[in-house]
Amino acid sequence: MSEVAPQTAPAATADGPRVAEPGSSNGTILEASGVSKIFGGLVAVDEVTFSVPRRSIVSIIGPNGAGKTTFFNMLTGLYKPNAGAIAFDGKDITRARPDRILAAGMARTFQNIRLFATMTALENVMVGLHARMQAGLFGSIIRLPSVRKEERLAHEKAAELLEFVGLRSSHFHQMSVNLSYGDQRRVEIARALASNPKMLLLDEPTAGMNPQESERLRAFMQRLRDERGLTILLIEHDMKVVMNVSEYITVLDHGEKIAEGKPEEVRGNPRVVEAYLGKQTGE
Repeated sequence: MSEVAPQTAPAATADGPRVAEPGSSNGTILEASGVSKIFGGLVAVDEVTFSVPRRSIVSIIGPNGAGKTTFFNMLTGLYKPNAGAIAFDGKDITRARPDRILAAGMARTFQNIRLFATMTALENVMVGLHARMQAGLFGSIIRLPSVRKEERLAHEKAAELLEFVGLRSSHFHQMSVNLSYGDQRRVEIARALASNPKMLLLDEPTAGMNPQESERLRAFMQRLRDERGLTILLIEHDMKVVMNVSEYITVLDHGEKIAEGKPEEVRGNPRVVEAYLGKQTGE
């Protein structure tokens, strides 16, 4: 992956963070410039320009079919853009493989939970730790002392992460398929944190949660930002969570960015209201 040019801080505006001009240096960790994705004749994402400041919590919202998850999939390498460029932590990742993007420090969860059903909560998190482990195939086969030590440390780290996300220790050794929906979300987030990311992408993390679980997750996201210095980007339909946790919000509709700004600015934006509620008759 090639190094992108240093960038300068974008001018502060009422609309929130802007992608900086080339040749500048700023506190952004992620920048997408004119990114598009086309499936056959369908434009799923249409020339979206977007940036995320370091150690911030930023949300992407929009009605169903707005292109939110497609945009996430381009950021994480699952889809390659048809046009535009994506830079993460100062490097071009536009056409990078997902494993390279993970190694660079970007981890994600999915809208539909993707845990290994017949593995325990602890084992699922240890899978995430393998992205940072050094043991090779040969060492793993002959069980070198260094490999055994690394696995023991991985076991301890996985337990620490599960405790950090709020999973009760009595559930560490339960099969993930037997955990409640909220606990499965916790395990998935712990697995993402296991790769020691700089930025965490959460795709509808409160889906299926009750209001109490959603509120706990909102507080937990703020804790991740404040205590671990993580940048968080989320797709979310729960507007209470979005408005209470986000510093900036970007709104997509039919693949286009129609608004961005602070929560109070986005909440009353006529284009956002129309996208969610439809155009009022008589106008």
